Amino acid sequence: MSERVKFATKLGVIATTVGSAVGLGNIWRFPYEAGMNGGGAFLLIYILCVLILGIPVMCAEFVIGRRSKSDTVDAFRKLAPGSRWHYIGYIGVLASVLILGYYMVISGWTLEYLFRALCNDLTGKTAAEFKAEQNAFIQSDFRPLLWIFLFLIINYLILAKGVQKGIEKMSNILMPLLFVILIVFCIRSLTLPKAGEGLSFFFHPDFSKITPQVIVRAMGQAFFSLSLGMGVLITYSSYFSTKTHLIKTAGTVALLDTTVSVLSGVIIFPAVFSYGLDPVAGPDLVFVTLPNVFNQMPVSALWSSLFFLLLTVAALTSTVSLFEVAIAFFINHMHVSRKKATWTMILIIAILSTICSLSIGAWEHIRLFGKTIFDACDYFSAIILLPLGGLLISIFIGWVLKRNISREELTNRDKLHEPLFNAIFFSIKYIAPVIIIFIFLSGFGII
Repeated sequence: MSERVKFATKLGVIATTVGSAVGLGNIWRFPYEAGMNGGGAFLLIYILCVLILGIPVMCAEFVIGRRSKSDTVDAFRKLAPGSRWHYIGYIGVLASVLILGYYMVISGWTLEYLFRALCNDLTGKTAAEFKAEQNAFIQSDFRPLLWIFLFLIINYLILAKGVQKGIEKMSNILMPLLFVILIVFCIRSLTLPKAGEGLSFFFHPDFSKITPQVIVRAMGQAFFSLSLGMGVLITYSSYFSTKTHLIKTAGTVALLDTTVSVLSGVIIFPAVFSYGLDPVAGPDLVFVTLPNVFNQMPVSALWSSLFFLLLTVAALTSTVSLFEVAIAFFINHMHVSRKKATWTMILIIAILSTICSLSIGAWEHIRLFGKTIFDACDYFSAIILLPLGGLLISIFIGWVLKRNISREELTNRDKLHEPLFNAIFFSIKYIAPVIIIFIFLSGFGII
């Protein structure tokens, strides 16, 4: 490619980058993590992690992406020629592929539940029936695959159109829609009888519940939610113009991403407390507990349909961004057209997601290091590859790349932003690596 394609507008920059971060991790994973780890205590630690860890590492990835204007592998080759730092890029590509493998399965579940909600099939059932139906669905061999393949087709239709006409246009439409649905749900949830109890659980931290485990889970959630270490932010920032202010963009993305997580908690916990359900429901919170909540509301089909539309939109913006990491790599290194690179990735993920889905059902007996293939992809990507990628990126920016390059990119050559740059750079160089090593070691149970 003679000239790197760019996002067309400032809205496009924010919408696509926020879309890459906002996903099922905010609306599905965050509420159950908060519910299982002390509510307000978890939220407090999570926000601190976003400020101390998330924004600096995001800035580091932005520097690499925009300065190199290349895919996540060639980016390091351009910035550190003749070295082996480009292996970090391969870590990002591998992480994005593994995450897509199991993430596509969950995305298929959201389509199934959206379809059932639209057909009014989520009303008139008990919590036990919801649980039994969910287990029967995810353990079946063919029904989940139908929705996975449909979701893959939707991804292809967006990705094949390119960065501006596909990814940017989708984000400009779907991200405002996502926030509108979130706000509608928040208003509805705050009118429920015991909304105050749910808000108290979520916003008032019980400091006695802040344990090492809660800190580790909050840091891991911040890492996963902001798409750090998986090549997405390097790839997307390679499409930024020279006028894009990287620190402001990182701050805006972190703020909006955290807002989505907080709004998800505002939706879910008042509803859970109002209907006497358990906030410590874990992964079942969205697919079992919430349908039970909607079932007890007036016009339940409407609320169920809106919620699973919200989940589907969140899943789509994330899967598109994960795909783009590998597609950009294929285009640059295999010298193929965008459509061919997109089809190649769609077929690879179709195979991997099929294996992940069957590993919950017919192939449940097949184990990798004692885990199902679905859980192994989750564990290997989230616990090993993401912290490792984030750690190496921080070391690369803090200790290898010339400081002047980072200063030029993060300040846009404006000396007025020098104090802010110094604070960000200090965190990238010293604080972020220590925190990421802590997460990494905790994943192996060493600490």
